[in-house]
Parts: sequence; C-alpha cells; structure tokens
Amino acid sequence: MAEPLTYSERDTGQASRPCIHVCVTCRKAEGIDGPMGGNLHDAILASAEGHNVDVRKVECLSACSSGCTAVVSMPGKWAWLLGRLTPEKSDDILEYLKLYEASRTGTVMPSKRPASLSDMVLGRIPASLIALQEPS
Repeated sequence: MAEPLTYSERDTGQASRPCIHVCVTCRKAEGIDGPMGGNLHDAILASAEGHNVDVRKVECLSACSSGCTAVVSMPGKWAWLLGRLTPEKSDDILEYLKLYEASRTGTVMPSKRPASLSDMVLGRIPASLIALQEPS
C-alpha cells in the first residue's frame, strides 16, 4: 500500500494518488461483529495492496441512513461522498478509484462505474473545498 500523504503534498497539491476516507463507525448491517465500516476499511485496504491508493479511516461522515460510507478525493478533482458500500464491493471500489484517478475532473459517469456501484453517489464536494481542508 502507498504511504500516507505528507502535509506538504496535501498543501501543494503534488499528491498523485486518490485517497479514500472510509467511515469506520458505520453499523448498518445486523449480525456483524463490530462496526461494518471497519470491515469495509479492512477489505478496501486489502484490495488496495500494491496499488496507487491511499486508504484512511475516518469517524462518522454523518450519512448513517445510507449504510457504509466513504469519501474519495484527490487534489484538483471533485470529491465524492459514497454510500451503500459493503466489504464485498471492495474490488469494485478499487476499480472506481482507478477510473477516478484517470479522469480529468474526478467525475466517473454511472455508465463507466462497476455495476455494483451504480447507486453509490450521495453527493460531491468542489475541489476548492478539499484544497482548503485542514490536515488530519
């Protein structure tokens, strides 16, 4: 897995890989031991092994009615709030991240996404707001 972004990379926009922040507090599914969001994070992290992707944990994206959620971002591109994600979709999420990285603006049309992710978009955030965020 790629090393996490440094503050200077984030501040200067020099990072060259997508980042996915996975909500690890999501508890949508019953019968799951621990937060399902944690399971989603671990599955994406395993799928991302050897790929140019930064996988991070975040607590509560305030989209609890939409199942497991995550935010995809990259300097200079739209960021996307994604929902209805499950650990079983981790390989498709990684494919989406590759398409996201290759796109000029960060927009991946629904017809280009893996079929299992057709209904995942909950919202998008302008790149200018992402550039202003404080380092974690």
